[in-house]
Amino acid sequence: MAEYFDVHMMEETDHDEWLLEDLEVLGIPRSTALSRVPSDTVAALVGSQYYWLFHYHPVALLGYFAFMEGFPPKRELIDDLIERTGFPDAAFRTFELHGELDPGHQKELDRTIDELPLTPEQEKALGMSALNTAVLVTRSLQEVAGALPAGS
Repeated sequence: MAEYFDVHMMEETDHDEWLLEDLEVLGIPRSTALSRVPSDTVAALVGSQYYWLFHYHPVALLGYFAFMEGFPPKRELIDDLIERTGFPDAAFRTFELHGELDPGHQKELDRTIDELPLTPEQEKALGMSALNTAVLVTRSLQEVAGALPAGS
């Protein structure tokens, strides 16, 4: 599992920078994005992963990865978002790059999980993490969508 984390950490390097650059395209300065208090939903999403990682077992983080890496955005989705929002293509660079880079990540993660000698409790934690991620990511997207002007 440590080997997977080492490789995955390198693959995810600078993705936060990509997102900050996308927000700047939308007129949101980096300083504003970084100084804003995260929503309670985002805190719950990230905080739950920290909790399981440090107070149970790092395997739980693989559930988060399974959800986040398992569904890379397809070009059709990105085009639809551009059309619906009216935002410039450059605002979706992070989505586009993940759509190009992530398709093989799910197979790699599945192989890693299949090779681990997981206990039933660890499998449960992995599944709880994936489901928790699905619920909280959905909720955070609903919150963002609710913050947009009507019709966006």
